[in-house]
Amino acid sequence: MRRALTAKGEATRARIVAGAAEVLRERGVATATLDDICLRTGTSKGQLFHYFPGGREDLLLAAARYEADRVLDDQQPHLGALDSWDAWYRWRDVVVERYTAQGETCPLGSLFSHVGRSTPGARAIVIQLMREWQEYLATGIRSLRRQGHLPASLDVDEAAAALLAGIQGGVSIMLSTGEPTHLKAALDWGLKQLRATGRPQAD
Repeated sequence: MRRALTAKGEATRARIVAGAAEVLRERGVATATLDDICLRTGTSKGQLFHYFPGGREDLLLAAARYEADRVLDDQQPHLGALDSWDAWYRWRDVVVERYTAQGETCPLGSLFSHVGRSTPGARAIVIQLMREWQEYLATGIRSLRRQGHLPASLDVDEAAAALLAGIQGGVSIMLSTGEPTHLKAALDWGLKQLRATGRPQAD
């Protein structure tokens, strides 16, 4: 369990994590050193180990959590305001732009490849990220349902899970190919299917 810190200590720790994430993005997880991070953040190794007793592994996990938060933050305010079809398509464009700008390297994936996705800390970060992301999508779907754009019978959690799965699959292919084609298709198809559930069925 992480020790309790003062407000000043929390601010210092957050500054170190943000600086470390920048260094890891620029230099890569494999080549970035603690000396690089100390230089960027203006801290000593003693301070670094004070805030991250487990050393590099603790710091990598903290950076992974920071990058996971950025995944959702980069989609705001659109992700938190999915209350119309126009809002959904604006969010779709933001997601495509974000991952297109990111390119073929995923900072979060790179961190997990070094920490180990199956370690308890890393697994908890992934679970939390996916849970929060899916809940944002579910909240948006519920908003459309309340407005009568979607039927009351729609399984909201299933629809949100399917959209999220499509995004993750599209991103995975994009990281392998460098092309956003599948990500765009997954989002467009998912939104088209979602809208289709709200249309009256022909006899």
